[in-house]
Amino acid sequence: VQLQASGGGLVQPGGSLRLSCTASGFSLNYYSIGWFRQAPGKEREGISCISQSDDKTYYVDSVMGRFTISRDNEKNTVYLQMNSLKFEDTAVYYCAAVSTRPLCTIFSWGYDYWGQGTLVTVSS
Repeated sequence: VQLQASGGGLVQPGGSLRLSCTASGFSLNYYSIGWFRQAPGKEREGISCISQSDDKTYYVDSVMGRFTISRDNEKNTVYLQMNSLKFEDTAVYYCAAVSTRPLCTIFSWGYDYWGQGTLVTVSS
């Protein structure tokens, strides 16, 4: 069972990136998925999630209206579309999965599987 986050890179303020969370060995259809990030010198924070039961989504205030989480079951991938990026969005981004929580959470203790992160740098 493996998760992999990808799609990070260097982007200017106001730009966009789309992160992907792909799975090997299991179908993400049956999992709640969370996106987390850890900025330099800061603790990891949950920023968005999508529930396994009904695909309901949740966003923290700092990304609400700018980020969109979605899933493509055929591609076994969950995306995080990030628009209007700000300097403070610079971080390593991680995705996480759990099968035993029909409703997602942004708390890291709620997840069983974690992918390696992908670095997002917002800089001019």
